[in-house]
Amino acid sequence: MAGKIDWVMLAYRLPREPSTPRISVWRKLKRLGVAQVVDGLVALPADARSQENLEWIAAAAIDAGGEASIWLGRLGSARQERELTAEMSKAISSEYETVRDAARSAATESDGMRRRTLARLRRELTRIGERDYFPPDSREKARRAVEALASTLVEV
Repeated sequence: MAGKIDWVMLAYRLPREPSTPRISVWRKLKRLGVAQVVDGLVALPADARSQENLEWIAAAAIDAGGEASIWLGRLGSARQERELTAEMSKAISSEYETVRDAARSAATESDGMRRRTLARLRRELTRIGERDYFPPDSREKARRAVEALASTLVEV
């Protein structure tokens, strides 16, 4: 049985030197939360936003003297799809756990520090959510921990 999720994939290759474009592309891909299929091939669940983001990165790779192409498709088996989605979910889960732990440890901070930490953690939850294609259980735990931190603050 083939996978049911449509994927947008970016196949790319960049010259070794200068390294700046390679690092820039890698950082952009990391911010998007791509799944690294193999070296030079990344994937995201297909939607207009994912495709547009990968097209921008492909253009940057080509502008840097590299090669890039965008592919749309499905994985060949349900097992492969489960593995890929689990890999993406696991990576995001650790980020949510970091937010949850920070929210819990902030409970002992001063009121001013808790406010700053709360604002930072809410921004972080938003950033993580932008690349959270397969939400893990840790997402809700992180959100609850951040809101618990918010409830400790005195209204001004």
